[in-house]
Amino acid sequence: MTPPQISLSDYGCRSRTPSPVNRMMSSFAADFREGVDINLGVGYVNENTIPRALIQQALSDILAHPERYKSPLNYGGPKGSPTLIESLRRFHVQHRVGGLTDAELSRRQFIIGPNGATSLLEGLAYVLKPGVVITSDPMYYIYCDFLERRGFTVVTIPERADGLHAEDVEAWLEGRGKGAGISFIYVVTVNNPSATIISNRERTALVRLASRLSRENGRVIPLILDKAYEDLVHDPSVERPRSGLLDDEDGVVFEVGTVSKILAPSLRIGYLVGTDGPFLQAMIQRTSDAGFSAPLINQEIASWLLDHALDRQLADVNRGYREKSAAVRGWLDSRLGPAISERRGGQASFYYYLTLDGVKTGEGSPFFRFLARTTGDQTVDGTSEGKLPRVIYIPGEFCVHPRGDMVRQGAFQLRFSYGYEELARLEEAVGYMAEAVDYARRLG
Repeated sequence: MTPPQISLSDYGCRSRTPSPVNRMMSSFAADFREGVDINLGVGYVNENTIPRALIQQALSDILAHPERYKSPLNYGGPKGSPTLIESLRRFHVQHRVGGLTDAELSRRQFIIGPNGATSLLEGLAYVLKPGVVITSDPMYYIYCDFLERRGFTVVTIPERADGLHAEDVEAWLEGRGKGAGISFIYVVTVNNPSATIISNRERTALVRLASRLSRENGRVIPLILDKAYEDLVHDPSVERPRSGLLDDEDGVVFEVGTVSKILAPSLRIGYLVGTDGPFLQAMIQRTSDAGFSAPLINQEIASWLLDHALDRQLADVNRGYREKSAAVRGWLDSRLGPAISERRGGQASFYYYLTLDGVKTGEGSPFFRFLARTTGDQTVDGTSEGKLPRVIYIPGEFCVHPRGDMVRQGAFQLRFSYGYEELARLEEAVGYMAEAVDYARRLG
């Protein structure tokens, strides 16, 4: 007799099947050998960028000054720590983040998510009515997979060299009404996985498109700009990103930011900034429902670091990733060279997005199995007593929408993260990738 089952929601039923990345990462992490296997997959920051001594100093200073940091070991309010919000405002104005001024920000509100920027993105999927979400292809696969499990329909539009183009969104809209059924437009400004940086021109065009669609539909169709990697634009030749808020006359733009990439991911600090109103109030209530607030001590540590250490930290982090990017680019050119038909990224964040020439990269491909050491050939995999070093990466088939226009290209693509590993391991990984290309080609 079949035992009784718990009744699951639609989301719960969809969540019984792990996402492809969840499945692959769980399998790999189960026996990942630190110092032997090489992680080019998970988007961890480099351990040497985390300011441990400053975090320790921040904690001591916070606990010693209760007049400024009130009850830091207690619960906080759902909007976020006033101290942190003040520090974020000051950081944006002093550094002219996105070109924002004090006058511009005085018309906007900041709220802090319950558990990093990801929790704010999750919150969107709870407070906004399910419908169509328009985004770029390649897509932020983790979030888009979640959105579809929540009942949204994700529509991906191939990005160009300077990001998602408003005219391409317009072309998709032709014959589909004037935006009816669209829940929101979602753009990662330094794309994950491709690290493509959206141009200021296209950012402005998307703001205007969202405003027009909102007016035509008699409701706000938000443009969500995910700026997770915008503080890591480390190529000085890149135009300085311009905030979408500067072109927002109708309150349609909301920007999601984080301090994870420049300070420490485990602080779990993400923030949302935009025009106050029903949407922002619903997001604050969502934070309350999720656990009152982000851990207040983490918020105050982030505030202290923003106030006392950010200038040097930003410079050090970006210099480090710029150096790693240049080194990896050199190894990719020298070791893989003709095998790469297209390379994107390397100017911001810590990703390269590669398209291989005629070599498939998916889980079942010879290239993947060579690097995962699952070919069944001991000369490739090593012995049962000691497998050779494995290399984990994110296959392009996970990064493109399975019903989108880039499925064929995705079969030959991969995301290469140079964030976590040190230079010697990255060079070693590129060498193994070159061997994997040769192996795949020998098998035809």
